Amino acid sequence: MSKIVVIGAGIAGLTATLRCVAAGHQVTTITKGIGGLQLGQGTMDILGYMPNRVERPLDDLAALADEHPDHPYAILNADAVRTGVNYFAELVGEDLLVGDPERNVFLPTAVGALRPTALAQPSMMAGQLSDGDSVVMVGIRQLKDFYPGLAAQNLARSTLPDGGRAAVRATYIDLPARKGEADATALTYARVMDDPTFRQLFVTAVKKVIEPGEKVGLPAMLGLKDPNSWREVAEGLGTEVFEVPLQPPSVPGMRLNQTLVDKVKNARVRWVYGSQVLGGVAENGRLTGVVAGTTGHNVTFPADAVIHAPGGFESGALELDSYNHVFERTFDLPLAGADNEELLHGNYWGEEQPLFRVGVRVDEQMRPVDADGSAVYENLHAAGGIIANANRWREKSGDGIAVASAVRAADSLSTPTTAAASGAMDSKGDN
Repeated sequence: MSKIVVIGAGIAGLTATLRCVAAGHQVTTITKGIGGLQLGQGTMDILGYMPNRVERPLDDLAALADEHPDHPYAILNADAVRTGVNYFAELVGEDLLVGDPERNVFLPTAVGALRPTALAQPSMMAGQLSDGDSVVMVGIRQLKDFYPGLAAQNLARSTLPDGGRAAVRATYIDLPARKGEADATALTYARVMDDPTFRQLFVTAVKKVIEPGEKVGLPAMLGLKDPNSWREVAEGLGTEVFEVPLQPPSVPGMRLNQTLVDKVKNARVRWVYGSQVLGGVAENGRLTGVVAGTTGHNVTFPADAVIHAPGGFESGALELDSYNHVFERTFDLPLAGADNEELLHGNYWGEEQPLFRVGVRVDEQMRPVDADGSAVYENLHAAGGIIANANRWREKSGDGIAVASAVRAADSLSTPTTAAASGAMDSKGDN
């Protein structure tokens, strides 16, 4: 049994952890905080734009790789992405993620745009609109983060995937989440929506403002713990409903995160929370352990292999200092694109910022490599946002890259080279 240390608890780190556990490894997951899933939409984006909206993401991966041969998808081909996405969907289950990685769906956002994604939560899927659909966007007076008028006006002007338009209007209900509270968040409502009594009050209030034949768009707050509470709302209203994700903290993202964290803890993973990895212990081109800062002192965790999934700039894994120097904080890994003289430019709405593509280069086993293509450490693998040469927010490719690289990294641990090295290390005992 190999000792694997996974760094990070975002979508890549949690996926890698569970994949390693399934392969029989002994896993320690170290994270300095909650991962980034609760910042997302609670969906699975594989490829949304290139630069126009993409309908068949896996079909277009080859074209993206041809255009950008250094893109992660040039290494993680369509088969690898399909494997990663299907594995992630299996982990969270059909109560939380449905769809087809071969085909994007186009779902309304909180501002009334249509956003492409591959898999989404069942509570969102009725948001796939067709020509002639009647829709009402319902807001809550006490919910500060959703403006149904804005969403309705923009959605009514949008050309739908079938070329048609929907008839969309907006309305409000008056229903405080807690007595006397006039400025609640979606998370506050999600928590009270877990109570069947409040759900019934909500259904009664919404029923008064909708008309026969309308689909009902609601802010994403239809329960946090029970993934099927939205079905009770739909049944009570007697029509189709769809949730619209809001800004962070994202209730759909929190549902995914909690499901995965619970699975990790139930799998008896050693879960080290609130600690930052400060570096590694290396011997003969391999990491024998990682050093984490814990309360009062540093601790070295022995490792036969390490999966590094700390995120990118957004999590502090990559930093840009005042001298315009970009560096990787944990292992001081060489970075692709960091030597660009113009990492940031003033054309914010035109060309992409070169900074967004900075990260580590990887080989087919997801091992960080230097400029010559040699692995920095034989048993260090990277996954997720730390990998270079993708403009994730613009392409809507971050989720697909994360799960595919996590699965590839985890699966590569059982390759002959790694297995032989692990056996040799096990014979020597822990370092």
